[in-house]
Amino acid sequence: MIAITDHGPALPGGPDLSYFGYLYILPKIEEDVQILVGVEANILDTKGSLDMPERYLEKLDIVLAGFHAPCYEDRGIVENTEAMINVIKNPLVDVIVHPGNPAFPIDIKEVISAAKEYGCLLEINNTSLSGGARKGSRSNCFAIAKALAEEKMLLCTGSDAHYVDRLGSFDEALKLLKEAGVTEEQVLNTSTDKVISYLKSRGKLKRFHQDK
Repeated sequence: MIAITDHGPALPGGPDLSYFGYLYILPKIEEDVQILVGVEANILDTKGSLDMPERYLEKLDIVLAGFHAPCYEDRGIVENTEAMINVIKNPLVDVIVHPGNPAFPIDIKEVISAAKEYGCLLEINNTSLSGGARKGSRSNCFAIAKALAEEKMLLCTGSDAHYVDRLGSFDEALKLLKEAGVTEEQVLNTSTDKVISYLKSRGKLKRFHQDK
């Protein structure tokens, strides 16, 4: 299984809305690989506004969201936490990406409490740990993973590939999760069945039920 989740249109260099509108034409399965189409939406403000209208988000298999400059500039721990929690409350958002980014500090306890209440997953991002981006993330990611382990909550990993050679690269993320005491059962994307079950529980994968 692979999830194609390009950045939303507000990020410079991101595709425009029409790109996301046509993702439905991609095959659901190619050479025995299930293909999920989605977006890594940009958080815009403390209200939790995203850079894509709901009518687009509703048609995607999976919706990720996160902080990305210049779409959102750091506003301090209180307002950053407010923004992230408001996104978590959005039933169309399935995963919060790289919440351990030190450029956007958050109250980890409050964010995890909201994620637990609303069923939104937090991601442990491999690129944040491998030195490819968001340097200094490790301590925050460990704190998040440790808290999720203690709460026995589901989470996901992300390769954040941006390049074909990094597809499916989770080594650093899995190493950190093991150190934090996270079990394999807690990691969503260790099984395609778990991914499908989770997304269906959130009303996603409508594309898979359409007539050919």
